[in-house]
Amino acid sequence: MENRKIETLNQRNSAFDNRLRPTRFEDFVGQTKVRERLMLAVEAALQRKESLDHVLLFGPPGLGKTTLAFILGEAMGVHVKTTSGPVIDKPGDLAGLLTSLEPGDIVFIDEIHRMQRTVEEYLYSAMEDFVIDIMIDQGPNARSVRLELPRFTLVGATTRSGLISSPLRSRFGLINHLDYYKADELTAIIQRSAGKLGVGIDEAGALEIATRARGTPRIANNLLRRVRDYAQVKANNQISKEVADQALALLEIDPRGLEEMDLRILNSLVQKFGGGPVGLHTLAISVSEEPDTLEEVFEPFLIQEGYMERTPKGRMATPLCYQRLGILPAPRQNELPL
Repeated sequence: MENRKIETLNQRNSAFDNRLRPTRFEDFVGQTKVRERLMLAVEAALQRKESLDHVLLFGPPGLGKTTLAFILGEAMGVHVKTTSGPVIDKPGDLAGLLTSLEPGDIVFIDEIHRMQRTVEEYLYSAMEDFVIDIMIDQGPNARSVRLELPRFTLVGATTRSGLISSPLRSRFGLINHLDYYKADELTAIIQRSAGKLGVGIDEAGALEIATRARGTPRIANNLLRRVRDYAQVKANNQISKEVADQALALLEIDPRGLEEMDLRILNSLVQKFGGGPVGLHTLAISVSEEPDTLEEVFEPFLIQEGYMERTPKGRMATPLCYQRLGILPAPRQNELPL
């Protein structure tokens, strides 16, 4: 019964995301240079009546990599089949996926850097020559069977491009980096999403949510959903700056977008380790979080906003971090206290 409830909740969240997801380049806000490059590639491919070149999208989570994959499919007029790197753990899985494609189709592999190396090697010939060689049986009876594939487009998405091997990376013709969004871009996204959700919001209310969304559309839409609940119950379904501020304060998200875990990390760095330097694993243990989660989810925002820095010796707090926490920096070695 509990599993059924969780499954229903996940389906609702997925439906929420899909409802707000733009389906055309014209509706996609932000990432201007990436959007222009992809639009040009699509137009050229359509004029030549060819499949689109393979595309690699990398950047922090929640910036629109999956959305762009579906927009490419819509623009090219083809189907998009989605999977993720960890799911494809055997060459047979990959062969089954690729042989089911129609000419021009797009295969979207999320977190492609987590694909097994043995499976990844089968992608090389698939991407370059549109064939895949599968070994059947073992020992003296082993033989290779070559499968011809329709010309397809692979769209890979990753949050850690440095973990993609050079042979795989070199086979992507279009490599694009997605960066964090500006407040005005997130404001436009929130206003568009609010219209689809049927909730009233003014520009000041949208900007208030945008400034706390950590430069990420996915977070912006999630915050909008929570603020919508608050506005529905207490503000006649209208979101103003004051309503947004009250709702976000209830969620313990401060005006600079810092969440509870962000403040725990900064407090631990300053109060337990004297501002650093401290290693990633030690810092992660101190806040009861996984090192990978700390490095991929929380650190990029804290570093971008200037609260933390990485050094060869470890993580260190910046003067802005002390200012935000209201703590005077401890005197450094060989430095007399004031």
